[in-house]
Amino acid sequence: MNAIAGTPPTPWMKVYAELGIRADAPAVPEHSLADYIESHARAHGSCTAIEYLGVSISYAALDRLANQLANGLAGLGVGKGDVIGVHLPNTPQYLITLVAAAKLGAALSGVSPLLTPAEVIHQVNDAGIKVLVSLDQLYNAAIVPTAGQVPGLRAVLVTGPLDFLPGWKRWLAYTLKKLPRVDVQPMSGVQTVDFRQLLEQAPVTRVYTPLGYDDTIYIQYTGGTTGKPKGAELTLRSMFSNARQGEVFAPYTHGTDTLASAFPYFHMAGLSLALLALQTASRLLVIPDPRNVELFCKQMQKFPPSVLANVPTLYQMLMESPEFRRIDFSRLRMALSGAAPFPSELIHQLEGIIGQGKLCEVYGMTEASPMLTMNPPGRAKVGTVGIPIPGTDIRIVDAETGDREMPPGEPGEIIARGPQIMKGYLNLPEASAKTLREFDGHVWLYTGDVAKMDDEGYLTICDRSKDMLIVGGYKVFSVEVEGKLAELDCIELSAVIGQPDEKRPGNDIVNLFVQLKPDARQRDQEQLRAEILAFCRDNMAAYKVPKHIHFLEALPLTPVGKLDKKALRR
Repeated sequence: MNAIAGTPPTPWMKVYAELGIRADAPAVPEHSLADYIESHARAHGSCTAIEYLGVSISYAALDRLANQLANGLAGLGVGKGDVIGVHLPNTPQYLITLVAAAKLGAALSGVSPLLTPAEVIHQVNDAGIKVLVSLDQLYNAAIVPTAGQVPGLRAVLVTGPLDFLPGWKRWLAYTLKKLPRVDVQPMSGVQTVDFRQLLEQAPVTRVYTPLGYDDTIYIQYTGGTTGKPKGAELTLRSMFSNARQGEVFAPYTHGTDTLASAFPYFHMAGLSLALLALQTASRLLVIPDPRNVELFCKQMQKFPPSVLANVPTLYQMLMESPEFRRIDFSRLRMALSGAAPFPSELIHQLEGIIGQGKLCEVYGMTEASPMLTMNPPGRAKVGTVGIPIPGTDIRIVDAETGDREMPPGEPGEIIARGPQIMKGYLNLPEASAKTLREFDGHVWLYTGDVAKMDDEGYLTICDRSKDMLIVGGYKVFSVEVEGKLAELDCIELSAVIGQPDEKRPGNDIVNLFVQLKPDARQRDQEQLRAEILAFCRDNMAAYKVPKHIHFLEALPLTPVGKLDKKALRR
């Protein structure tokens, strides 16, 4: 049986047959997240949906809170087709907003807490965000400065990280100064609303809006070669198909699983994992700070996970903690890893703790909702990202032309098609047409990633997307950074190059190569470095800021006049 009708036999079909699974995409009911949560509130109402800093929120309570928030948002003018932005770390408020958006038929766009005001302005305006939910610890510095530059933004709901803790715990945390009190500043032209008060004052009346398969439910931003981040339009069909596709390899038992992950919800991987947990009535361990390994381990000790998912860097941090070895992993079915390469020797070390054969590397991207391939549990090949998930067809084509399929074992660009592929980039028809292209009579997603496929269909990533770096699990697109640096009067030409971080395998160190303008070449280089670094810190997320700045008399160019980054890497 073929993955998609009309495709020739593919090598991974033998693995499918061995595993006894169907190759076609599983059927997906036309249900939104609101449908799933309402169903769980009836069938698994007392089951825990969210575990957060010692607070448990049941599915019945989650449904009630989402109705209250949906009613409050409706009072602010939010309805079907509008866009809600969420500018939060992992908190219950993020998940409640996810469900409330589904109840209203609104789309949701995750706004990274790491963005600068300039970057927030771009996303709010580009996505057409009508109401934004922000953390008080971030609001004054990142949101207030956008006043007057976000004409479509009507209101900001401000919430605190402890809003769902008992009153005495909040009082104690502030009294002992474990968390600073925030004096929320007014924002000119935009209504500022207290999230908790809005919930308390809103009715619990059911809110429900039907959604169709092709309705856009998430607008997730991703970098690209055009410089500015682009909003991938993800639909009810693409998101929920992807969840069902992944479940074929790793079935869930409704109401019994516990998912432990520190992937941020504003990242596509974190969003998809949270949705999977909520769809399957699982317990979701909400980890607000992934670097707080001690808290993460304590949560897992109290609630042993059946599914674990993190970036390789965090697995490495966990393995360095003695508390990680004290967790009961007897219920753990699989540990997922993605967003960056995972060195084989570290995989073997991890499996020495969690159990052999449990680590499954996956591959995907925002534009694919996000998963394209997965190592089947018990049939994983270390060093590969697995085989295409059911209903997905993948080809390896010539990386230069994109129109010639490569033979097995030969590297080329990954292209993919299936029900999980995005609708396109929001308001960017040219960029969409460049990424969603016709090949062999069908429209395919051109990923820009280079890989090779073995005779069983397992993919090995050879290189990341052109000029893309991975820093702490986050993507850094060099053209975006270079485009911003072009605003500096002293820079004539710049190039961002990644250098492997030996202390954090799978991560890069951001190096900036600079060719100065003639009138700046006589200036003190240390003063210039300080000026460039200050500009970067003010205008881009911290993980994009260069660690090393190198000044060259002239940057190398290719024969056609492009920056020769291969020469710089050498």
